[in-house]
Amino acid sequence: MADTKIYFLDGGTLLLDGFHIWWNQGPGGGVRIPSYSVLIEHDEGRFLIDTGFDYDHTMKYLAFEQPTQTPEQTIPGALKLLGLEPKDVGVVFNTHFHFDHCGGNKYFPHAKKICHKDEIPQACNPEVFEHLGYSDLSFSVEAAEARGRADELTHGQTAANTTFETIEGDVELAKGVHLFFTPGHTVGNYAVMIERAKDRPMMLVLDTAYTKRSLDTLCQASFHLDPAQGVRSMMRIRDLAEKHDAELFFSHDIEAFKGYKTGPDFYS
Repeated sequence: MADTKIYFLDGGTLLLDGFHIWWNQGPGGGVRIPSYSVLIEHDEGRFLIDTGFDYDHTMKYLAFEQPTQTPEQTIPGALKLLGLEPKDVGVVFNTHFHFDHCGGNKYFPHAKKICHKDEIPQACNPEVFEHLGYSDLSFSVEAAEARGRADELTHGQTAANTTFETIEGDVELAKGVHLFFTPGHTVGNYAVMIERAKDRPMMLVLDTAYTKRSLDTLCQASFHLDPAQGVRSMMRIRDLAEKHDAELFFSHDIEAFKGYKTGPDFYS
């Protein structure tokens, strides 16, 4: 853990209406939000938390979100800024399988992949109102076949290289890298806390709460499975952050993201 480095890989932006970010609160109107992945360089290896969105997929299924993504904001491009390639990442952990968190999975056929035990079954048979969230199925042959869209698989995915090790509850991914189960946004959603040798722990709130305002007011995003359970998960993250004196980082907070270190800059 002494040598742990945490990189935020800028994956571009999406456009949402304010009522989608702050469900039933707003205000309405377009809000540009960031999308990013997190690379953890650790004594035990390189761990990638989520893989962002795929531009072509998003334009096909969610063009109303007006994605912006430069070549340097794709997963291969973002890793190249660090002098790395996808093959240099040993483990991919998906906090859930909404399209903006799994779009780059296809670049890691070699990596060990981890998710909650209920996320792939949910992606195979989502609720009617979850279909857009679970629209990118390129992370899993099983999910793509279950949804009748195996023809969309690219980069040579097979059942063998889209197989996941599944977990449930809280798990320590590596020494000092804690996965906290926070269902509600999806059935198997997670937040992540990373201990640091010389600074406060980093709490990656991720989609448990899109923004600081979301967590402060316990306001769910509209893309959710169970809002009551989601609020309980928000309260849990607030309690854990207070208990561990953790610094909070949010998945889709554009103002907060402006102050985050990205690219070759890192936290340690």
